[in-house]
Amino acid sequence: MTADQLRIKFLEYFKLKGHTILPSASLIPEHDPTVLFTTAGMHPLVPFLLGEKHPGGKRLANIQKCIRTGDIDEVGDNWHLTFFEMLGNWSLGDYFKKEAIEMSWEFLTDRKWLGLNPQKIAVSVFVGDQDAPFDEEAYNHWRKIGIPEARIAKLGKEDNWWGPAGETGPCGPDTEIFYWSGNEPVPDKFDPKDKRWTEIWNNVFMQYNKTAEGKYVPLKQKNIDTGMGLERTVAALQGKASVYGTELFQPIIKKIIEIAGVPTSTADEFYSVNQKAIRIIADHLKAATFILGDPIGVTPSNLRQGYVLRRLIRRAIRYAKLIGIDTKKDFAAPIASAVIEIYKEVYPELAKNERRIFSELNLEEKRFEKTLEVGLKEFNKMLKDGMISGKEAFILFSTYGFPLEMTRELVIEKGLEINEKEFVEEFKKHQELSRTASAGQFKGGLSDASEETKKLHTATHLLHAALREVLGPHVKQRGSNITPERLRFDFSHPQKLSESEIKRISELVNQKIKEGLSVKCEEMSVEEAKKAGAIGLFEQKYGEKVKVYSIGDFSKEICGGPHVKNTKELGQFKIQKEEASSAGVRRIKAVLT
Repeated sequence: MTADQLRIKFLEYFKLKGHTILPSASLIPEHDPTVLFTTAGMHPLVPFLLGEKHPGGKRLANIQKCIRTGDIDEVGDNWHLTFFEMLGNWSLGDYFKKEAIEMSWEFLTDRKWLGLNPQKIAVSVFVGDQDAPFDEEAYNHWRKIGIPEARIAKLGKEDNWWGPAGETGPCGPDTEIFYWSGNEPVPDKFDPKDKRWTEIWNNVFMQYNKTAEGKYVPLKQKNIDTGMGLERTVAALQGKASVYGTELFQPIIKKIIEIAGVPTSTADEFYSVNQKAIRIIADHLKAATFILGDPIGVTPSNLRQGYVLRRLIRRAIRYAKLIGIDTKKDFAAPIASAVIEIYKEVYPELAKNERRIFSELNLEEKRFEKTLEVGLKEFNKMLKDGMISGKEAFILFSTYGFPLEMTRELVIEKGLEINEKEFVEEFKKHQELSRTASAGQFKGGLSDASEETKKLHTATHLLHAALREVLGPHVKQRGSNITPERLRFDFSHPQKLSESEIKRISELVNQKIKEGLSVKCEEMSVEEAKKAGAIGLFEQKYGEKVKVYSIGDFSKEICGGPHVKNTKELGQFKIQKEEASSAGVRRIKAVLT
């Protein structure tokens, strides 16, 4: 079964089970600063998992584009990826454990669907601890389905518990489904540590709310949140020992070998010798292509998503050099072209943004080539005392564009070490994201549904409308980021705002707050929303029904929420900073006092 066939079958199955099919959301979370990228299908659904009504109903399914950087050191093995697609189904207070498990089993094993061998399937369930009991309900459902006791592992929170997304919020036990990928006979007993058991699906049972005091309180609305890795499942269906053996990677790998100038007759041998490096190049440039091709544009930089993007591109360049590729000849764009060719039917935004993808890759290669030679000389000077200090590593990062990970790899290759704690301290001094943030985690955001974030979220709608009134209708949202302390709003505009423009925008927003405008929500089709004059990121895909929030007659936007009921709840709006974000995009940071 091909990846295309799996996508079709998955959505067809859950549509038959009464699920509304949603399009993939952007890779850049619009309202959730707890993550730099969308790492799972649930991120765009956080408000609805917390109780907001979804226009698609209580049963939802989709295929979500995801980026995860936490496992970057594992990339190059058989299963770990930076970019992947997550097939997911959700129940928002509708069905629960029994139905979720039964649907998973039917889809995986029924010959009408995937037809996997039931004898090659094992599962894990939550063993229980001081916060929550053993998940006997999930265990019993698996036993009734026919999974033998020896193939059910009882594991702790580290393996079989999800959430919350932030410090507080919905969470609960999960049950993971594994498939035997080894060539050897399937062992009678399931050992989760055996790498030949590949995790392909996870069913999360959101039945608790973690409070600020650290207590786990049963939720009124119990949800199901599942995720199946497309690439891993395709590999299992095709009997491949690795995700890199599927049609989602083979054309990219062939292109890399071709660019390396290796004859067809010795291609297999070259791949065998350089397997890890080739896989890393393929993975990283695929992820970079999807980030650059996303409707909410991100460009390489030393901050946030731009830092991750730069890190991926430069790491790919370094590995390309290690296997003898001349990276001075624009090697990344042809590889991106192979990625676009694979995905252009499923994700047309890649082909639409092809020029931007190629341009940014070429620019970043040139930037890196200019700094690499000088930076490597500097690195070798620093190595004289046998160790790289944190301050030196930071200089390499800030001056020469070396991500910490690359400095670490260079140091390890020479059998030395780096003072990473000192590096992070230097990083923080310069008010940039720490290593933890580069992996995607920091506090705050809509995941906690606090009143502060609701207020700031509502204020972004007023700001957007004010920008369009003062600057003109060409202004369009290009991204936003909200924490409990402040809002950040990116918008299209060709030049820096004048002091008088900033003053007029602030005064207009505060005027609308003082007017006490009511915030109303309506559900309608995208076409109806357009006819009603609603603003939205229309280059993105929406479901059949959307929520449209109106603030008096001043603002009308497609949005997922949550919002306050009336603008008088917002207080005083103040713009703290206006700056450039990227070419043709400005950024405003603002607070409510």
